[in-house]
Amino acid sequence: MQFYMDGFRGGDPDIRNAAPDRRDRAPHALLPDKVDVLIAGTGPAGLCLAAQLAQFPEIDTMIVERDPRNISKGKADGINTRTMEMFQAFGFAEKVKRESYWVNQTAFWAPDPANPAHIRRIDRVQDVADDSSEMPHVLINQARLHQMFLDVMQNAPARLAPDYNWAVKDLVIDPEADAYPVTVTLEDTGVDWGETATVRANYVVGCDGARSTVRRAIGGELHGDAAHQAWGVMDILANTDFPDVRQKCLIASATEGNVLILPREGGYLFRMYVELDKLNAGERVAERALSQTDMIAAANRIMAPYSIDVKEVVWWSIYEIGHRLTDRFDDVGEGEDRAPRVFTAGDACHTHSPKAGQGMNVSMQDAFNLGWKLAHVFQGRAAPSLLHSYSAERWAEAKRLVDTDHAWARIISAPPGTSELDGTGSPRFVEQFKANLEFTGGLAVKYEQSALIGP
Repeated sequence: MQFYMDGFRGGDPDIRNAAPDRRDRAPHALLPDKVDVLIAGTGPAGLCLAAQLAQFPEIDTMIVERDPRNISKGKADGINTRTMEMFQAFGFAEKVKRESYWVNQTAFWAPDPANPAHIRRIDRVQDVADDSSEMPHVLINQARLHQMFLDVMQNAPARLAPDYNWAVKDLVIDPEADAYPVTVTLEDTGVDWGETATVRANYVVGCDGARSTVRRAIGGELHGDAAHQAWGVMDILANTDFPDVRQKCLIASATEGNVLILPREGGYLFRMYVELDKLNAGERVAERALSQTDMIAAANRIMAPYSIDVKEVVWWSIYEIGHRLTDRFDDVGEGEDRAPRVFTAGDACHTHSPKAGQGMNVSMQDAFNLGWKLAHVFQGRAAPSLLHSYSAERWAEAKRLVDTDHAWARIISAPPGTSELDGTGSPRFVEQFKANLEFTGGLAVKYEQSALIGP
């Protein structure tokens, strides 16, 4: 029983009163004809934005996803301190702290000078600097984080839920229309595959990944390069004599490549990123047909004299590192004088390697930045021109991320003999890690002076 302004009533205080005019979500209910905000994609960026906007029943929000359900395992897992601070706004920061693995320090391993074919520990570095944040750096399954956002959405006044099996096929913007100027064509990806529906929206946000349809519809392209390096990632249960398996570890061998170890929540599971083959220019990683067996064999070569006996592979993937960025995060082209109506966030507008643990964090921070601005515009607290600041602020931050990640990827993939800093006696990847602690914690964001940011 909780005491509220309107008296005593039972129930969960986290479940807010439902908005009386919320959308009908019964099975087989029709899609709406028009919405205030249409979000494409239920990744971290899309769900973060949807959970934020769901708190405002006056904002009619719709989120679509081409897959039939939420993910259950794999993908990202690192939550930096700034994102943990952001989670306080959603009410589940303490839950994440309770369920996750806390990264308190990182161990570094490199070739043993006495026997370069073997590795030895060379350093341990505190992962979060003292007095930098009250929140920890943690590791947790992305699927679990998705569920927390979905719970916030369901408990909000709008009782918002994704429309699964729908994807954005195309969109058209009418710059002369004051209301619902974006016409979105949705395509059914479920049992009625290929059928289409049309929804008009005031704003559209593409959180639909690196192959974003929304980005292409507004003429956006990802520019950048690939590192031509194959990496593998797997979540495993294993027996091992490696002493730091329950710590975050960066391991560099003399000739076999590198491994990153990340312990996971629960006390047993851990993730390994394993450096695999160098790719030829123009070659795609799929052409190598690499498997989890290749990953396990490479990890054992890199980590000698220690060994890993894998008992179960929960999830695995092979990928190629790419560092790419669009030239803008909204639909307003150079020389146009109008407020933006379509935005991109997360992987739809910037891609990079997953090893620095920034992708999911920056994606959610993109969404959070845009969410409060959209809310202010709808509530009449700010003019639509405020929305220009989203692309300006987040593009600059994404550029810093791509540049930093590019340098980090080159350093961690360099042979140990070429990655020493002159006169330090410490491998370059250790020094780079120490120098970037504030950045990787999400605490180095500095926006340029603007209507929002003073001198």
